Amino acid sequence: MIRHDVSLFTDYDIYIFKQGKHYKLYEKLGSHILTVDGIEGTYFAVWAPNAERVSVIGDFNNWDSDRHPLAPRWDWSGIWEGFIPDIGKGTIYKYHIISRFSGYRVDKSDPFAFYTETFPGRSSIVWDLDFNWEDQQWMSSRHINNSLNSPMSIYEVHIGSWKRVPDDSNRFLTYREIAVQLAEYVNYMGFTHIEFLPITEHPFYGSWGYQSTGYFAPTSRYGTPQDFMWLIDYLHKNGIGIILDWVPSHFPDDIQGLVYFDGTHLYEHEDPRKGFHPDWNSYIFNYARNEIKAFLTSSALFWLEKYHIDAFRIDAVASMLYLDYSRKPGQWIPNKFGGKENLEVIDFLKQLNLLIYQEYPDVQTIAEESTSWPLVSRPLHIGGLGFGLKWNMGWMHDTLSYFSLDPIFRKYNHQQLTFSIWYAFYENFILTLSHDEVVYGKGSLLGKMPGNEWEKKANLRLLFGYMYGHPGKKLIFMGGEFGQYNEWDHEKSLDWHLLEYTSHRGILNWVRDLNHFYKHEPALYEIDFQPEGFQWIDFRDSEQGVISFLRRSRNNDEVLIVCNLTPVPRIKYRIGVPKDGIWAELLSSDAECYGGSGEGNCGQVSTDAISFHGYHQSLSLTLPPLGVLFLKWRQ
Repeated sequence: MIRHDVSLFTDYDIYIFKQGKHYKLYEKLGSHILTVDGIEGTYFAVWAPNAERVSVIGDFNNWDSDRHPLAPRWDWSGIWEGFIPDIGKGTIYKYHIISRFSGYRVDKSDPFAFYTETFPGRSSIVWDLDFNWEDQQWMSSRHINNSLNSPMSIYEVHIGSWKRVPDDSNRFLTYREIAVQLAEYVNYMGFTHIEFLPITEHPFYGSWGYQSTGYFAPTSRYGTPQDFMWLIDYLHKNGIGIILDWVPSHFPDDIQGLVYFDGTHLYEHEDPRKGFHPDWNSYIFNYARNEIKAFLTSSALFWLEKYHIDAFRIDAVASMLYLDYSRKPGQWIPNKFGGKENLEVIDFLKQLNLLIYQEYPDVQTIAEESTSWPLVSRPLHIGGLGFGLKWNMGWMHDTLSYFSLDPIFRKYNHQQLTFSIWYAFYENFILTLSHDEVVYGKGSLLGKMPGNEWEKKANLRLLFGYMYGHPGKKLIFMGGEFGQYNEWDHEKSLDWHLLEYTSHRGILNWVRDLNHFYKHEPALYEIDFQPEGFQWIDFRDSEQGVISFLRRSRNNDEVLIVCNLTPVPRIKYRIGVPKDGIWAELLSSDAECYGGSGEGNCGQVSTDAISFHGYHQSLSLTLPPLGVLFLKWRQ
């Protein structure tokens, strides 16, 4: 039996849904455990405006589509609903939809399900989101931890392959199992945040979560929703922020997912020139439709409210902004002004960012945007898209290209290393060495480095040191921090056995010390996004392959960074400095504890009264081969 006199919708709910202004649709659509007239059961509601008939099917009715039909809440709303007594948490179900067009029939997972079967199962599961959160201390202070003026060193993690259980058929760690190990490791390493590759439910594990079908459900591969909450809660209690990779740019063609939902192009744009993504063989949301904007916005707010997420990294923003993205002439539709900009997406992203920062001013939104689109991380009132931060893809491409060169050729490509400063302050940038750079035949970070074994590892340490000195927040994908040899493979654990070798342990120790040094030196993070926080000493010495610059804090504390990009030690290399006295050598990537040769300056060096680089005093330094030095004035 099913009751059709029970509803969570008011007329106002439906009105604002149709206006695209209902931002908590997860409280209305989907499955919700209720007690009605003393009887516990589950209320179901689904949006399928072009359906002729919708019913709930599952184990509880032997998957019989005739037994529990939903009823439309007025023809114009598109919402089908009903209350089924005596079924509750753990009930497996789908929607059987018969379209009013051509009699198309399909069984669909619930787009608003909180929990789903583990693949290869595709059914939704009735579930609640009850949880006793204990992260109040983190939540009350995260405005400081997430501030643009605070250190942000991000460890990017794919849950399924960070570690596996080797003695148990290489199985995944669960959310709860990984929590303790990950918190201990991240705190030891000094990272401030973890960015998880998408955990929203995805049928194809090999998509790493970027082909999502469940925008309100963490993947069940690693446990229940409460298990994922426990993971976040535990990380928060250990002082670690959580960034969720979120994908509003496209969705897969899985027949039980969003595509062709009610026999029509409901979630996707009907014209393939706007509704189909040629690179990923996936479908693109119809951003012009109010209900879709409400769906996506509700998803974002859902993770912030129900899971205490601290930031979003929004995937593939460039593919959303440009109508001609990855398309040839004739394969795309210009906007109403004849341009290639997707006006509906621009409006959606602006409103999404505005709403997120209004409701949760202590979180961040981060754009993965790979073009020169202006003002991505600038506020709406000056014409920006309203993101808080943006991945610096230009820095990443130029830097990895430079570091992949044999040092003998680097002097001819010196500008690849120095060019990023010319645009470093136009956006609020994160410097990224992400998962995208260690897949599809690109090899590992260590594998990109030229030279013999020692030189490869020295180059990698130098790369990390240069990155931590450069303006911008930091992100490293798992495995890079200890110099994994192999390209990332999502089907197995990272190569943790490499830490048995001194040279790999040295790389890990270097990244650990960089992180802790970075967090305790305001000059390295406090003025990341204004030119006042950076000053070149010398960017012209391409012949010797040396760059030197200062980072500066608000109270004018300064850290001097000197990079020798060649395998040749530079003895008595003169650097002009703004203060006379003793400069302490606080970090050297060439220290023996990191696997280096031990070249250096015995911990400190005194200035000479010799004018250089526009200063009245200078230092005579020993620059280690393929090394970076961090120095600070002491007296």
